[in-house]
Amino acid sequence: MKVLFLTAWYPFRYDKMAGLFVQKHAESVALYCDVKLIYVHADEKIKCFDTVKTESNNLSEIIIYYPVNKKFVLYKIQKIINFIRAYLIGFKILKEEKFKPDIVHVNVLTRTGLIALFIKILKGIPYVITEHWTRYLPERNNFKGFFRKKVTKFVVRFASAVMPVSIMLKNAMLAHKLQNKNYVIVDNVIDPAFLTNYSLQKRTRKRMILVSCFLEYAKNVSGIIRTISKLSVTRNDFELVIIGDGLNFNDIKQLSDDLELTNNFVFFMGEKTSKEVAEWIANSDFMILFSNYETAGIVITESLALGKPVLSTRVGIAEDYIGEKDGIIIEVGDEDALFDKMNYMLDNLDKYDNKSIRDKYKEQFSYKKIGLRIFDIYNKTLDNQNRKGY
Repeated sequence: MKVLFLTAWYPFRYDKMAGLFVQKHAESVALYCDVKLIYVHADEKIKCFDTVKTESNNLSEIIIYYPVNKKFVLYKIQKIINFIRAYLIGFKILKEEKFKPDIVHVNVLTRTGLIALFIKILKGIPYVITEHWTRYLPERNNFKGFFRKKVTKFVVRFASAVMPVSIMLKNAMLAHKLQNKNYVIVDNVIDPAFLTNYSLQKRTRKRMILVSCFLEYAKNVSGIIRTISKLSVTRNDFELVIIGDGLNFNDIKQLSDDLELTNNFVFFMGEKTSKEVAEWIANSDFMILFSNYETAGIVITESLALGKPVLSTRVGIAEDYIGEKDGIIIEVGDEDALFDKMNYMLDNLDKYDNKSIRDKYKEQFSYKKIGLRIFDIYNKTLDNQNRKGY
């Protein structure tokens, strides 16, 4: 089966982490299908179109950078025209390579979905949608604009399947009347590093861990820091390790410094590779997630796959996977509850069976499992189609 991925988010030359979850989905599908991916990206630093083709993990990527000039009077029109031209370059490459997809897999609406809809109308090729965007969540309330809403509803309606990454995201999309008869929850893939066994180091303190991109309006890391400060007054047998970087890193670090927590109760480790993150989680007692909102919350699945319980706010996939034996869920923004449950988990680590948690989840989010789930959706879609290819 030949599959064409179209995506609005993807790792590119200026940010290798952007849309990484889309790349992992594509790689998981590439275990079972012939997959080519097209991603176009506006670039103010270039004057001509620049095409980059790569092959890795059975996945063929076509990334087209198109020029834009924000100083140009008709900048927005120029951007739309060059966006379309970039996709035409991608489709020309597919034609030269004689790649005729059986199905199109759209990732992140709305423009990519509109392109897939045109392909369906012109060529009879069905499309499915995977959505990750937080804009539908009531906490964000960022799905706006009459034209955008109308087009998105139309695109979602004619998709053969819609695959949000959590039940919470599905419900948020339905609340916006994005109707489709075939909603299927498909989890994000986790890196194989989180399915590996790691040697455990001896520690004198109990360790909580946080992995964050430091976007304060979403992640609320400051709430964790304030709670740690309060906790440090009552006990000193713990530490919090924080991995990651991002827009508000310096502000959070300054707050920790001001509260005299840094390198005493709070340790900032910066960015780490997937393997390094996995090893740190494996050598911690439980994960903290105090986000204001998430469409999924991949650190939850990464932690559970390593056998570590999670203390999380009621966001993303938390309610889907965190049961009584897997951790604790608290309400968004409730620092008093965070304090109480941190205390509880630090005092009751023996109530969480790391091996049982790991055995329950270690294969559920693997490339093979997720890829096979998507492949099955493709097959069901094509069974309902009378036409294939362009």
